[in-house]
Amino acid sequence: MTLKRVVVTGMGALTPIGNDLQTFWKNLTAGVSGAAPITHFDASQFRTQFACELKNFDPLDHLDRKEAKRMDPYTQYAMVCAAEAIRDAGMDLEKLDKDRIGVIWASGIGGLNTFQEEISKYATGDGRPRFNPFFIPKKIANIASGMISMEYKFRGINLATVTACASSTNALIDAFNYIRLGKANIIVSGGSEAAVTAAGIGGFNAMKAL
Repeated sequence: MTLKRVVVTGMGALTPIGNDLQTFWKNLTAGVSGAAPITHFDASQFRTQFACELKNFDPLDHLDRKEAKRMDPYTQYAMVCAAEAIRDAGMDLEKLDKDRIGVIWASGIGGLNTFQEEISKYATGDGRPRFNPFFIPKKIANIASGMISMEYKFRGINLATVTACASSTNALIDAFNYIRLGKANIIVSGGSEAAVTAAGIGGFNAMKAL
């Protein structure tokens, strides 16, 4: 069997030191730090009070309001990164075989923000189960890969890797192997997290990982 050559044709980035690839790379090479006091919630009672949050990011600059509302932040981040990578690659999607284009996207935790919000509402309510119908779809770790595929009508392999801190590395390795073995022509691959929440910081504090 002849193994196929694999190349990276496009990249996207949404990071604590830049909301696009160019800004991220400029700040990375300049040694800019993304760490700062936590703003996503009141962390004054937490052992860890700083984090590497996204800065000046508004999902509505990139996504339709209705769509954004149905996505956990981690999925919003995935959609923005995938869009930039596809633009960067210069792909004319209408000329490509979408049965041979897949998505392998990673998230170690998935929609933690959504989980915290929904459980908090229930715990402080009157006991009636008034859960959002999008609670589970927003929470699961493979919704980001699914949303990317649906947005671009990719019909190839679609899966999520969930392997803690190695999740995105595993996604890229899987993407590499699918192309190398001839199982796909193109794979959109990467990872996203939105774990700077009270549950995320508190949980990692409790296990002494922060």
